[in-house]
Parts: sequence; structure tokens; C-alpha cells
Amino acid sequence: MSKLTLSKSGLQRERESLKLYRKVLPSLDLKRQQLLGEHKKAEREYQELLASFEPYAREVAERVPMLASPGIDLSQYISLKDYQKGEENIVGVKVPSLDSLEFELVDYAYLGTPHWFDHAIEALKQFTELKIRAQIAGERVDALYKAARKITQRVNLFDKILIPRAEANIKKIQIHLADAERSAVVQSKLAKAKSHRITEALKGGGV
Repeated sequence: MSKLTLSKSGLQRERESLKLYRKVLPSLDLKRQQLLGEHKKAEREYQELLASFEPYAREVAERVPMLASPGIDLSQYISLKDYQKGEENIVGVKVPSLDSLEFELVDYAYLGTPHWFDHAIEALKQFTELKIRAQIAGERVDALYKAARKITQRVNLFDKILIPRAEANIKKIQIHLADAERSAVVQSKLAKAKSHRITEALKGGGV
């Protein structure tokens, strides 16, 4: 931190800084509120995705109960080949989004598989997509949380440190300038009185 200059130019600089801080603070606080709102929304969506796992598993179990049978393993027929993430801008923060999912299916004889096999494959694909979406939703929550924390720190810096410091500096400089002005007035009066005495003494023929 630079040393405070107790002068009129220093006072002007502090006033300009205070004006700038007060101008910037409302926009920072607005962005903070927006980010907190988006973070809350992202957290709610994430929790909803997590909460959907169990109901979906029950639904699949009802539609394809054979999946619970020992020895049923569909991983040899289907696997997640790749998925692509995109980016979404939320209040100036880049957060991930799901662009595409690509599965790799092994050719199998349709006539040689049970009637429920296709439903099971589709259920596995949907469940995998649900897990990926939940993963990305968690990443969105983290990104928005970090951004909200960072902007909150900036708001606190302006509100609790920079603005109070500038106000205190202005007050300190004003007091110093007022004291200096009073001192100058007193010195001027003393010098004038002394000059008057000297003048009177000279007129009287002595010092």
C-alpha cells in the first residue's frame, strides 16, 4: 500500500478512489447475487439428478426384472465409447454442459436373444447418460460456487476495506489540512504582530 500523501492532491486522489469504489460496488454485488442464485439453481438440479437414480432403478427393475438375475451381464454388449462436453456461459462464468454421448454396441443376434434384451440395453444406455449428466451437474455446481466465492471476496474487499479506508484517509487528510491552515493563520498573525512591534519601535527611535 502506498504511503498516504497529506496534501490537497492526495485528498483529490482519495476522493476519486472513493467515487470509483462506490460506483463499482453495486455492479459487483449484483453479480454476486446473480451467481448465488445460479449456484442455488445448479445445486437443486444436481440433487434432483442424484435423487432420480433410485426411482429410475426401480422403474427398470419393474420393466426388466430379469436384470436382477445372477449371470446377467450386459457390459459385454454395450459400453460408453465417448462423450463430449460443451460450455455454457452463466453470468460470465463458463460451466460445462453435455453435448453428446456415444455408445459402442456389439453386434448380437436379435433372434437369439430374449425379448427383453433390447429394453435392457436401452435402460443401461439411459442409466449411463443419467450418471454422466449428474457428474457434469456436479462440475457446474463447483464452478459456480468458486465464482460466487471469488466475487463475494471482491465485494467484501470494496465494502469492508477499500471504501472505509478511503473514507478514513479523506478524514485524516482533511484534519491535517485544517490543522495546517490554522497553524498558518496563527503564524501569520504572530508575524504580523511582530512586524507591527518592530515598526512601532522604529518610529519611536529604538528597536
